[in-house]
Amino acid sequence: MSRSPLTRAVLDERLAALGRAPYEGPDEPAALRLAALDLVLDTLDSDVEPGRPLLRAAVRVLLDRLAAAAPGRSVEVRIPPYAAVQCVAGPRHTRGTPPNVVETDADTWIRLATGRLGWAEAMREGRIRAGGPRADLSALLPVQPEQPEHPVP
Repeated sequence: MSRSPLTRAVLDERLAALGRAPYEGPDEPAALRLAALDLVLDTLDSDVEPGRPLLRAAVRVLLDRLAAAAPGRSVEVRIPPYAAVQCVAGPRHTRGTPPNVVETDADTWIRLATGRLGWAEAMREGRIRAGGPRADLSALLPVQPEQPEHPVP
């Protein structure tokens, strides 16, 4: 599967679909990812499809914040096909499937990580697959992403 890179042009295309002005921030990858997160959050409840590059960037930003808030390697959080991280202090896993795994789709992860969906509700609705004694991330959510220096207009 080919990956489309996140670029200013990709952001501008999605911004135009929302009737917004073009992105005016820096072209640095971190700034583009934060702008992508902001844009994806704006599209959650609209008919505008954010697109794979923006979803991948938003998922990555939020997974990175989770890993920073809960460093460790005892839980693997998977958001296929976009990204996965290991986090949460505890016994380290070295081979095979980790004993503590959380897996969900991008939309659910973004909603969980930003507080738009609660852990208990997502579990009740079957939107999360979590297994292992450390796989309950409710105490770590929502994560707080860094704010871009140049917010999307």
